[in-house]
Amino acid sequence: MSLRVTFLGTGGAVPTVERAASAVFVNREGDRFLFDCGEGTQREMMRAGTGFAVDRVFVSHLHGDHVLGIPGLVQTLGFNDRTDPLTVHCPPGTDDHLHDLVHAVGHDPAFPVRIEPVAPGEVAYETDEYEVRAFETEHRTVSQGYVLEEDDRPGRFDRPKAEALGVPVGPKFGRLHEGESVEAEDGTVVEPEQVVGPPRPGRKLVYTADTRPREATVEAAEDADLLIHDATFADDMADRARDTAHSTGREAGSIADRADAKRLALVHISSRYAADARPIRRDAREAFDGECILPDDGDLIEVPFPDADD
Repeated sequence: MSLRVTFLGTGGAVPTVERAASAVFVNREGDRFLFDCGEGTQREMMRAGTGFAVDRVFVSHLHGDHVLGIPGLVQTLGFNDRTDPLTVHCPPGTDDHLHDLVHAVGHDPAFPVRIEPVAPGEVAYETDEYEVRAFETEHRTVSQGYVLEEDDRPGRFDRPKAEALGVPVGPKFGRLHEGESVEAEDGTVVEPEQVVGPPRPGRKLVYTADTRPREATVEAAEDADLLIHDATFADDMADRARDTAHSTGREAGSIADRADAKRLALVHISSRYAADARPIRRDAREAFDGECILPDDGDLIEVPFPDADD
């Protein structure tokens, strides 16, 4: 079951030739989400080959470099004869502004666009297998991040043991794996716990967008398989990061370290690092021992299950 993350826009407020404004595309087994949609997102989607089939957009805050791509994307989807609704999740109190943005220059979308506020701590979207919830961040306006967290999966099925207990090969294997007792060939009852191991954790993806380092992020990102964190500046610009309510690479690394995240992706890179952003990653690595990624626009990351190597 795939969970793929494509970095469409890894730049800061001012885009550069190398880095577009903020946008992250997530494809979880065919469920397609955008986390923020800055200017130029459509072109980055074409370059990366993600397609335009977006089911939901999760907006972190209303600064232009995170939302100005929405009107163009909505119009393009209409030109492509979309009829399915598009849901846009956003911080409380921002829905009216997003409505105006979607209807910019008097445009009426050709399909339903549903704008749904969600408060930090609330679930924005859930299925039988995972949920996406919001958490509070700290920026110069109302802002929040999002956690995509999968439910635990059933434990591993011990087929040899099931056969040894007299369970016939076939549908009863599946029933046992789903937690149902079955009858063996000799009439005895076989319980799931006899042949199914302990539950296995699902995957966890965390997106902060623009933020100062916060304890709330540490809590939200606990044991994350991938933490995508604001890292606008290198450590020598720590005062600037504080004044503009952003984070440095070192601060992002410290959050990832405290949260026991497995991987850290550094995004929202200031245009002042257009020539060389490696100092940001260097600082982050000094604070975080896990895998530290400085993605380029168009980079794709596959997020494996925590027990993938078992």
